[in-house]
Amino acid sequence: MADLLPLQAPTLAGAALPAIAAPRTLLLRNIALALAGSLLLILAAKVKVPFFPVPMTLQTLAVLGLGAAYGSRLGAATVALYIAYGLAGLPVFTNTPPVAAGPLYLVGPTGGFLLGFVAAAALAGWASARDASLQRLVGGLVAAEAVMMALGFGWLALGAQMATGATGIGFAKAFAYGVQPFILGDLVKLALVACLARAGWSLLQRRG
Repeated sequence: MADLLPLQAPTLAGAALPAIAAPRTLLLRNIALALAGSLLLILAAKVKVPFFPVPMTLQTLAVLGLGAAYGSRLGAATVALYIAYGLAGLPVFTNTPPVAAGPLYLVGPTGGFLLGFVAAAALAGWASARDASLQRLVGGLVAAEAVMMALGFGWLALGAQMATGATGIGFAKAFAYGVQPFILGDLVKLALVACLARAGWSLLQRRG
């Protein structure tokens, strides 16, 4: 029974779904979690919620939430799997269709944000590990959000291949269109993930 102690797991998913510590069992569990998480990301990308100043998708919430639940490695791998669907041509991203998915999608305006999702999930996983302090949790989630926004902002400003043929739209426009409208909504989602992570560990502690 020593292999089944749920609260010894460093992640919420590992604690909630303990598996016998055999490599094959753990691998199968992680594959199932990654597939389920990638499908959640697809759904989150397609759902738009009315908000100020612009409608928001639930994608950032899903990215941070999966990182917080799965941990750094599995969380980042799950987001990478989702991106791989899009690179294979499946219409899994927010604006596909009408924009075509595929390898060229990552050089477009949102490519930097998608790569930032991987880093954000990894940071959220680190921040939400078992026994993490509230300071580490909030600070890590803020860092995850900042890194994601920085990668998206930098790419949109300097490297994104636009439909007009231009490369990047400059720092002022990248901030005005790619960052500023989403700050408030992302802060709300960040706070929700922090609350859910704390509540999840508290519930598992009581159960254990």
